[in-house]
Amino acid sequence: MSCSAAARPKARPLAGFGGAAERASFLATDLSTHDGVRDAARRVLDTHDHLDAVLHSTGILTIGESRTADGLHPFFAVNYLSRYHLTQLLLPALRRSPRPHVIMMTAAIKPTDDADFARFPQFAPFAFRQDRKSVQLANHHYAAHLTRTNPGLAAAVVNAGAVETDILRAAPAAMRLGGKILGPLVYDSIEKAAHNPVETTLRDDWETPTYWGKPGRFEQRTPITLDASVTEHLMDISRTLTGA
Repeated sequence: MSCSAAARPKARPLAGFGGAAERASFLATDLSTHDGVRDAARRVLDTHDHLDAVLHSTGILTIGESRTADGLHPFFAVNYLSRYHLTQLLLPALRRSPRPHVIMMTAAIKPTDDADFARFPQFAPFAFRQDRKSVQLANHHYAAHLTRTNPGLAAAVVNAGAVETDILRAAPAAMRLGGKILGPLVYDSIEKAAHNPVETTLRDDWETPTYWGKPGRFEQRTPITLDASVTEHLMDISRTLTGA
């Protein structure tokens, strides 16, 4: 899920960058379509020939039935497939780093082999309660694939926690109302939610592939060990969809 501070103006997201704020740049991108991802990758690579880390924090919450220009459900297209597609296109620049990192932020989902991928990737019609797990779990499989096929690359999945950002605008009315009432008790701060992603990006003292499930608790981690045949099946589907 996205934990972008930009959804909360009072957080002043650039303030925490310090002197690096002048070096920060922002690109408006469409991660819901194949063409949008390709355009994003092209613009990044036009500016950077070498990347130390890629952190995927963008996510959407779409519960109803809708489709992207490519005929895919946007929850699947953004929360998993765009991460696969964009990372694959950025791999040449990542490989120029001595220790590249790829971090994918998701809702809480432990790495497990008990998910049903029979409806993957069309999810027709999309059923949030039934399909959310397999979409999010595909990130774990991609982390395993990245480390298996790119020696020296560190890949991880990090639970974004419960953060009050603009992603909640698409939540059911009851959830939004409950959040307003219970927010101080249930929502994590942006700083807490960002702690593990930042640590995994900057540090090298962790085994890969790895899952961090407790926001703010970097010492608590779970190795990602999944059925390799399922991983390769999902990667074959991803390659067919994106060409990457």
